[in-house]
Amino acid sequence: MNRRFDPSGPLRGSLRAPGDKSMSHRAALFGAMCDEPVRVTGYLEAADTYSTLNAVRACGALVEEGADRGTLTIRGAGLRAAAEAHIDVGNAGTLMRLAPGWLAGQPGGEWSFDGDASIRRRPVDRVAIPLRQMGAWIETTDDRFAPFTVHGMPLRGIEYELPVASAQIKSCVLMAGLLASGTTTVIESEPSRDHTERLLARAGVRITRDGDRIELTQHDELELGDIHVPGDPSSAAFHIAAAILVKGSRIVITDMSANWTRTGFVRIAERMGAVVIGDLEKPNPGTIARDEPVCEVDVASGPLKGTTVEPHEVPLAIDELPLVALLGCFAEGETVVTGAQELRVKESDRIATVVDGLRGLGAHIEATEDGFVVTGNGGLRGGTLEAHGDHRLAMLGAVAGLASRDGVEVVGMDAAAVSYPGFESDLASLLKPT
Repeated sequence: MNRRFDPSGPLRGSLRAPGDKSMSHRAALFGAMCDEPVRVTGYLEAADTYSTLNAVRACGALVEEGADRGTLTIRGAGLRAAAEAHIDVGNAGTLMRLAPGWLAGQPGGEWSFDGDASIRRRPVDRVAIPLRQMGAWIETTDDRFAPFTVHGMPLRGIEYELPVASAQIKSCVLMAGLLASGTTTVIESEPSRDHTERLLARAGVRITRDGDRIELTQHDELELGDIHVPGDPSSAAFHIAAAILVKGSRIVITDMSANWTRTGFVRIAERMGAVVIGDLEKPNPGTIARDEPVCEVDVASGPLKGTTVEPHEVPLAIDELPLVALLGCFAEGETVVTGAQELRVKESDRIATVVDGLRGLGAHIEATEDGFVVTGNGGLRGGTLEAHGDHRLAMLGAVAGLASRDGVEVVGMDAAAVSYPGFESDLASLLKPT
């Protein structure tokens, strides 16, 4: 599906971004791991997160959808009683990398995983390697890809240093540690999203953090009660970027996650000169919080200057780095992103697709091995941008069109439904005269 986005007038008004995708995946999985019912509010209604609901149903959980949108009750199979199943992850990389952590430690069970063409290009060896060290039996395609099979085995705790800062690998190992004998320790050189740690702490798990070391021990059962999923900062970031770039704009994002491990893009945008006001959580990497803070964010347009995004900032803004490239097109001077090689194994090679896509719209942008360099040249001409089946690239094209001189046609706009089915209607609501 192609869609054209023409230069627009100011964005005005307020909206709530859809439920946080990372938290929705985890709410479904942890709900399935609990013995008592878990009520979830704000759950993201999108293709990726419905793949996770279907996966936990296949593993024996009952999922009751409430009358209110995004409201669920999950009656779990329990930590050690998942039913054998074939799991179709669709396009959901988070599901593909987290669920094996729960299932690998259930002796006698067998679970097969597969997904779409994009998923079959995304490496699963990064979770298979530590799980095998814990005693898991995992058969992968070509030693690193889906389809793959998890055979449940007794697990033992290990100390594992993450080769890259990744909340998905970290979460998988910690979830496996719940079923493993002894102590499981994960060492991360840079902080990454911490939703899993917060949920584990809330569920009664004894989990501690000392510097870059996160530790937990085997646990019998989880109990969570209610989980509220706030608005997704990664989805809100597209509206935030549009309001920054389109002159005269001012919008408010309500009920957005203020978790400091999720608001790296806002901090980068502020450094570039953007006017973004909100009560965001302050970084506190030495502790594990139990709750997920929420906030209201007020955004206004304004001039930008280039910046450098260092490797330690990348894990906390990984999904929004394409938007940093877009802001750089309109900023004075150079915008440089380094240490972002992880972008090459997302739904597309996001370094290549973002660079090619923005260059086709008139940007002065060059790819590097681990990022890109943008030289601001006063904005974008416009043209055509191919989404390559990547939901974030599709939404990037839409925002670029609003801020461009001639407009942008996005080829494959339907990819946005993977994480944000209502993106176009929400964006249109901010463009109506007020």
